[in-house]
Amino acid sequence: METGAQIDVPLTPETASVPPKARFLPEVGSVRYHLMLSAIAIFVLGPLGGIAATYMNLSLGFFVGGQVLAGILGSAVTYGYGAEGRHGANYMQTMAASVASMSAMGVLIQAMVWLGMELPPAWQLMVFFGCVGMLGVGIGMMYTPILVDRLGLTYPSGLAVANILRALTDKRLLKRSIGQLGGGTGLGITGAYLAEHVAIFGSIYMSVSTLGAGIVVASRIAVPAVVMGGIGLWMTPTLRNWGWLGANDSFRKIGFLIGLAMILGAAAVDISIIIYKTVRRVQEVRTSQILRAPQKPLNFTRLGLWTAFWAAATVLVGHFVLGQPIGFLSFGVALAFVFVLVNGISMGVSDSNPISSAFVISVLLMSVLGLRDPITGLIAASILLVACATGVDMQQDRSTGARLGTDRDMQFRYQIIGVVMGAVLAVGLVQIFMKAYPVLTINTFENPTARVAQWQSAMTFKFVGAIRDIGNLAPYQLVALQAGLVFGVVSETARKLLRASPRYQKLTTQSKAGFSFGWLMDAVLLSSPYALSFGGFVEFPVTLWFAAGGITSSLLNSLAAKQEVAADVPEDMSGLSLVGGGLIAGEALYALGIGIIGLLALAR
Repeated sequence: METGAQIDVPLTPETASVPPKARFLPEVGSVRYHLMLSAIAIFVLGPLGGIAATYMNLSLGFFVGGQVLAGILGSAVTYGYGAEGRHGANYMQTMAASVASMSAMGVLIQAMVWLGMELPPAWQLMVFFGCVGMLGVGIGMMYTPILVDRLGLTYPSGLAVANILRALTDKRLLKRSIGQLGGGTGLGITGAYLAEHVAIFGSIYMSVSTLGAGIVVASRIAVPAVVMGGIGLWMTPTLRNWGWLGANDSFRKIGFLIGLAMILGAAAVDISIIIYKTVRRVQEVRTSQILRAPQKPLNFTRLGLWTAFWAAATVLVGHFVLGQPIGFLSFGVALAFVFVLVNGISMGVSDSNPISSAFVISVLLMSVLGLRDPITGLIAASILLVACATGVDMQQDRSTGARLGTDRDMQFRYQIIGVVMGAVLAVGLVQIFMKAYPVLTINTFENPTARVAQWQSAMTFKFVGAIRDIGNLAPYQLVALQAGLVFGVVSETARKLLRASPRYQKLTTQSKAGFSFGWLMDAVLLSSPYALSFGGFVEFPVTLWFAAGGITSSLLNSLAAKQEVAADVPEDMSGLSLVGGGLIAGEALYALGIGIIGLLALAR
């Protein structure tokens, strides 16, 4: 396991005695200082990330975390503090990222609508999501001393954010980054307008946010979706003849099961390797010393009481407010303690938080215990989903704070405020979107002919598909699950073995032909099951836009690499990544604006 990324000596933590660089700014550490940071994070940066995350989940089915966006915009606010400003920017990105992650969980409300559940009052859903979010924060914080301090896991995104916050003390770089984000946002708004008002763009499923997502992840992740979607398109007539698909069903009606099973199979391989590496890491820690600045020890008594309180609150609110059985709610809470640790290790090692896998595994386990009600399964499994999102965010933010020397107790306070705001937005935003775009309320699993254009809602689709037939899968569905599981295990194992081969590494890095061969293996011949599975969750035209963004990103980055020798900035801050993020934010803001205008018109 790589350890070099952790061996860095962070800056001295901020103190109230450090004067601000600009006179008009409040003193570092003062009440006015924290009020300023909190107000900007909770009312500006957090909602921006939350809007983008909610929109991505509704339009595509995955979301890009808001850490980079919040880090860049937050650094603009704290630039006047000089090097000390990185701590304030870190507080703001911590809060804003929590708002975004919680907001993205609003997709669960769409799933409730698809399953025919009569939604309870908004405040009840907000309270439930808030309780689960607080539980996740507590569990994540409990594991932080083990994963971040003792094991020193890399948490690549946490490292990237720390580097971004360091780099953005450079005024030139900060100005350029904001310009690229702003330009991408403008293009996103324009593209969204064209897709909605120009028939030809709407007919080809044009979505600049999908294009932007492809730009962010690049071609080795985006192209496999086309491969899976193309295979599905080719197999659709045969699957209809077998009775696996109805006359009007698209491939994703069965592809989502194959995709989910592929993810589970690949995750099983990865988790096995992660556990092995973690055991080795524990042994290394016993015989060596990780160079971390000393962190203030946690008060485990207080933290334990916090976590126990929110665990009880989650169960009680779920039972007395939402009317769900205590047994399955308690089971969901118990699984959260397991998967926040497992997913936290996965995030620390591979930068992947497999929340969908955790959700599906919890559903399967509950079905073994006799659960047959989809609504109960959805709400109980949502405990796992939300807790893993906020808990693993907590660990990643702590890794960023450890590298910068930021006060972790203060970070904790910023995060819990973000969870509160996120719980409100999780309910509010998704309902605005669904009222403005009624197509989002259509269960496309049951109504395959519905025209949804850019609203693929892949996460809702797979959740509803996994849970609607809980405990009562048809034989062909079991075959699809088995085939996907085997493929996921075999292909991910083959990928790991191939990448571990020195000959393969040498071949793919020492010549243009070898690099092209490596790309062909990664993108087409032996793609990641995680990347492939996306083609089973969305319609084929969507994968084309996703791949177009990925290919554009990879080609332009390759050209830029030949021309720029000294561009030493984190990958997350590359011009194309920022433009891609701007495209996502722009389309999301346009859709939200249309929704608000529509609601105001109805109110009149």
